[in-house]
Amino acid sequence: MEKIKIAIMGLGNCASSLIQGIHYYKNKDPEDAIGLMHPVIGNYTASDIEVVAAFDIDQRKVGKDVSEAIFAKPNCTHVFCPEIPEMGVKVSMGKVLDGVAPHMSNYDDDYTFVVSGEEQSDIVEVLKESGAEMLVNYLPVGSEEAVRFYAQCALDAGVAFINCMPVFIVSDPEWSKKFEEKGIPAIGDDIKAQIGATITHRTLANLFRERGVKVERTYQLNTGGNTDFLNMLNRDRLDSKKESKTEAVQSVLAERLPDSDIHIGPSDYVPFQKDNKLCFLRMEGKTFGDVPMNIELRLSVEDSPNSAGCVIDAIRCCKLALQRGIGGQLTSISAYTMKHPPEQFIDEQAYNMVNEFIEGKRER
Repeated sequence: MEKIKIAIMGLGNCASSLIQGIHYYKNKDPEDAIGLMHPVIGNYTASDIEVVAAFDIDQRKVGKDVSEAIFAKPNCTHVFCPEIPEMGVKVSMGKVLDGVAPHMSNYDDDYTFVVSGEEQSDIVEVLKESGAEMLVNYLPVGSEEAVRFYAQCALDAGVAFINCMPVFIVSDPEWSKKFEEKGIPAIGDDIKAQIGATITHRTLANLFRERGVKVERTYQLNTGGNTDFLNMLNRDRLDSKKESKTEAVQSVLAERLPDSDIHIGPSDYVPFQKDNKLCFLRMEGKTFGDVPMNIELRLSVEDSPNSAGCVIDAIRCCKLALQRGIGGQLTSISAYTMKHPPEQFIDEQAYNMVNEFIEGKRER
């Protein structure tokens, strides 16, 4: 079986979990592959993915082999596969742009980014020479300019684009048209977790709707100790993130809530939590006879492995699109794995759509 060749932008915790997973599931039988939503997609297993290029801006990662870089500071995610063989792929220096928030310089090096002095690499040339088929974007929240830069690099290099961050590319008609015109698949925007705050909130919202309970107010508060949460202390970088998370829930409610009755977003940075994310969720509503009720939930998850379980499906579905000559936004896998896809569907419907796509019964 040929490999699925990917390039990764941003070798942080999410990339570390993804790469660990590629090796962790090697030679595992489908029945033993705990944690995979689809052990096999189009004959491709998780271990059929190969990283052929990588970009970062941190001096502790640039120039290092990917197998070493994914364990370098400030990464702090759970290590479930420590033995990663050397890949022979060196991390190339990326373009900083707005990828590093100014306030990050106020924190200890172990928790923040240390920008390398290396000369920026030719991103498009590296992508072409590596033979990468797709670029997976893991840039920090708020990197609006940088994400658009890398999306254009993917177009210029002729590689597919999987946008795991809340900068709207695939759900933006103008950008989506660019990928369609070039015949290049695109999946996005803003990765969901397997069992995370957004998918849990959506599931409860859908339950209220299906059981005839009127939702009147809801909030979702999150804390964590990774660089993502540190980065998001700068509230000016959060507009697209809040929109992405809020719309993911609003889209499954029977009636949209006014802004004053719904609050969804990051809450605070707690360093000792590291990559553990805590979600505190509350929903208030009225049942039969206008009788009030509420539900409160506390969710604790390792943030980055939780997202990798979805990305590993997105990568393999993207490969199927490449094989089938499909360009532009991939509706089904975007709706299934992303918070802000081009078109929202309830999760059960998105799951069925993805299975139809995998089986070749659905074009996108």
